[in-house]
Amino acid sequence: MAVKTLEDLLAEGVAGRHVLVRSDLNVPLDGARITDDGRVRAALPTIRRLAEAGAKVVVAAHLGRPKGAPEEKYSLRPVAARLGELLGADVRLASDVVGEGAKAVVSSLADGQVALLENVRFDPRETSKDAGERDELAHAFAALVGEDGAFVSDGFGVVHRKQASVYDVARVLPAYAGGLVLAELDVLGRLTGNPERPYVVVLGGSKVSDKLAVIEALLPKVDKLLIGGGMAFTFLAAQGHSVGSSLLEQDFVETARKLLETEGDKIVVPVDVVVADRFAADAATDTVAADAIPEGWMGLDIGPRTVESFAAAVAGAKTVFWNGPAGVFEMAPFAAGTRGVAQAIADSAAFSVVGGGDSAAAVRQLGLPEDGFSHISTGGGASLEYLEGKELPGVAVLGEEG
Repeated sequence: MAVKTLEDLLAEGVAGRHVLVRSDLNVPLDGARITDDGRVRAALPTIRRLAEAGAKVVVAAHLGRPKGAPEEKYSLRPVAARLGELLGADVRLASDVVGEGAKAVVSSLADGQVALLENVRFDPRETSKDAGERDELAHAFAALVGEDGAFVSDGFGVVHRKQASVYDVARVLPAYAGGLVLAELDVLGRLTGNPERPYVVVLGGSKVSDKLAVIEALLPKVDKLLIGGGMAFTFLAAQGHSVGSSLLEQDFVETARKLLETEGDKIVVPVDVVVADRFAADAATDTVAADAIPEGWMGLDIGPRTVESFAAAVAGAKTVFWNGPAGVFEMAPFAAGTRGVAQAIADSAAFSVVGGGDSAAAVRQLGLPEDGFSHISTGGGASLEYLEGKELPGVAVLGEEG
């Protein structure tokens, strides 16, 4: 698939032109404070290159899941402030998405300046299932940047969504793939093409149902699949163990049992877990064998013997993909499993990819060196869908003939 890139756009010349950049700035917030600015920093290179080349850069992004109308808690105001700090330049935030506020801010941009539109999901057309409504918003984006405008898709975390600022606008404006999107596709291509072996995948997170498709897609390709997080308890239940009050998807126990029957030589589940009498940072805790979880207690992390088992598998790997924490790392008593697994990956000589979302946040929150990993993805859901073999609409549209 032939895709025009940021390099192609820069070669054409952007000085004096408005360029709409779809970034992924969906950062976690504590009130108005950004708790992890990884996605903002990942968006910087493309924005900076366009600004330095003299473009009038108009950034579009979303935050959270507003219901198609403005909500103060989902305003991009904190993001605009952080983006400005990192760029070392003022970034004006429009008061709306494509309305009078956006028009005023965009029209006032000088060459090399950057503006941020308000949360695109404040407009119900952004996520509409009606293609006509999305197309209407796409044309409004195009009108903002004018006849000589261009679109750069650089929000890899949203390219699996058929949304107006991701998909439809690329059919209206001359469209280019940004550096971040290209880097993500290159890395994921290495994981799905012919990865160097042994190839070890570490999956965590809460639910088997969220990861089942990627488990089924990856099992034929991997040498070991290490399962932690809340999803591990469905596999433990499939082995016939009582899991107390741990997170359990009863409807998927039989599916897990069949996977263990057919691929049990590849699947590695916890042998011990950290349990608590309630879901709280100050709960009473204990470390028990995976087949000895007390009634009424819940598993909230993998135990030290499991960390050793996972670390041994990772140490011998040539390629590692990690998606999803091993436990409730946000609470100190249940962070050791995620820290241990992450440290083992960082210490390995493998080509290592952290699959975005909570895993990327864990790396930073636990103070691990980001350069210990070959690549930290910005796109959790998009990464998983790519690995499942699904087409990513926001990427596919870039290869369409205009």
